Amino acid sequence: MSEPLGSFCLVLHGHLPYVLHHGYWPHGEDWLYEAAAETYLPILDMIAEVHQLGGRPAITVGLTPVLLEQMAHDRFKQCFREYLEERIARAEHDRKEFESRNELHFAYLAKRWGEWYARTADQFEGMKRDIPSTFGRWAKEGIIEILTGYATHGYTPLLLEDSCIRAQIRAGIASTRRILGIQPTGLWLPECAYRPAGQWYPAVDFGGPRDRLAVEQMLADEGITHFFIEDPLVPTNIGDEKARLFYDQLSDDRKRFIHECGDWRPTVGPIGLRSPSNGAVLAAYARCREVCEQVWSGWIGYPGTGAYLEFHKKYGERRGLRYWKVTHAQSGLGEKDPYYPDDVPGVIHQQAGHFTNLIRQTLRDHRNRYGRPGVVIASFDAELFGHWWFEGPRFLRDLLLNLHHDPEIHVSTVHDELSRRPPERFHRLPEFSWGEGSDNRVWINDRTRWMWEVEYRAEAKFGRNTFHLPWQKDKQIRDLLERAARELLLLQASDWPFVVARGQAVDYGIRRFALHDNRYEIVNNVIDRILDGNKISPLEEHQLRDGEIHDSVFPKIDLAWWNM
Repeated sequence: MSEPLGSFCLVLHGHLPYVLHHGYWPHGEDWLYEAAAETYLPILDMIAEVHQLGGRPAITVGLTPVLLEQMAHDRFKQCFREYLEERIARAEHDRKEFESRNELHFAYLAKRWGEWYARTADQFEGMKRDIPSTFGRWAKEGIIEILTGYATHGYTPLLLEDSCIRAQIRAGIASTRRILGIQPTGLWLPECAYRPAGQWYPAVDFGGPRDRLAVEQMLADEGITHFFIEDPLVPTNIGDEKARLFYDQLSDDRKRFIHECGDWRPTVGPIGLRSPSNGAVLAAYARCREVCEQVWSGWIGYPGTGAYLEFHKKYGERRGLRYWKVTHAQSGLGEKDPYYPDDVPGVIHQQAGHFTNLIRQTLRDHRNRYGRPGVVIASFDAELFGHWWFEGPRFLRDLLLNLHHDPEIHVSTVHDELSRRPPERFHRLPEFSWGEGSDNRVWINDRTRWMWEVEYRAEAKFGRNTFHLPWQKDKQIRDLLERAARELLLLQASDWPFVVARGQAVDYGIRRFALHDNRYEIVNNVIDRILDGNKISPLEEHQLRDGEIHDSVFPKIDLAWWNM
């Protein structure tokens, strides 16, 4: 058997903001139910099938703590089952309607949808309605790796207080450990947003400059050994003119990094970062852009193939099912042809083979250039597979089975890859993210600046309260500060400024952000009244109870998480 050219690590990042008790359709709990039915259950089914067939489904799955908290919640377990029953009934209604019009192919597709959702319901019941524990079982058996994350996906470069970043990390690890029963060592940085140590000016006018810690120091202090960043280099496949414009827009620190890192490429392996607090070495892995774009590119990506199920065109009002295929990636919804499932397996087989060849060639090119094995990190949003690209989990199944039979490619979790090949190159990373311009403009701009003004006031007030108030001795004050902490975590989710800036679910994003700020202020007002010697009024009791019902997440808050 020939020596492998290198390793392939598939990384899927799963995240959704907290939506339980906060609306249904088009924004709210339906997001979570769709993701569970179309992404997380199919991925678990894919892992089990590849393992049963003797392959190695050694994938790395990021499940953000707020996503885990929701899928472990009793409300999700009950309402998701009801959602699946509604889907089955919707499919049956569509089938009868199509048959009444003699549209027999659409009736056949509706019948398939009913059967698909029925199998999904059986799968959910078979795991006792516990999706997180099933992921945890695969992780405990060493088949897959689970990444943790910040509690609510807080956007690191813009958060004001280091104590709040520590709390996001600590709360996230605590949730992963409690729900899955594992101690994670890998973490997905929210929005792949890295920030270095040094002097920093708050993003909005909120006092003068302050010194802040680097991400790696806070991660190392909590036992994290590796995390993920966007490829920080200039793309090599966009043409000289576009590459020059891309480079010109970069920060001076980013340009310095590109010049100093020499011939480093993501396939070389991780960038090493050493924590100044305890000397621990952390590994920062970057995605292999040229390989990944074969999947996620809007122009050449596999999901845009004409035979695949069209995501955007649905039948009927609200929650409609999908019966059309992509046809042409640039065609309008009125130009879509009916979906033909029998056309799909051959396309998946061909594209899985093409992707396998691309990975092999990338690793071969690396070996020819550097004379040693390389690694391809292929990282994607998990919801691409199944939700946005319905056939995605079957593509992953065929890909992993192909790779299992390829002696030149070693399939590995990132944890195992790190144990074999720790970082050899150390560089000082600049601040950057995956967003437009590789900076913070997606999260702070003219549409969202006010959100950060609110956020900074909330962080500063929480810091003062946890420092000055006697919560260690006064149970009532501790209980109220824990409620305030929960609302602060929910307020910090990067999702709210993101959807506002992108014009997606703007009303929902603003409403949710304002709601958590309002509940946060209500708790603080109650604390002030108690400190003044007053009792909690019936209205305040109702307001506190309302927050407890709607924001019943992170049930075990520890105020020590905010201690530096």
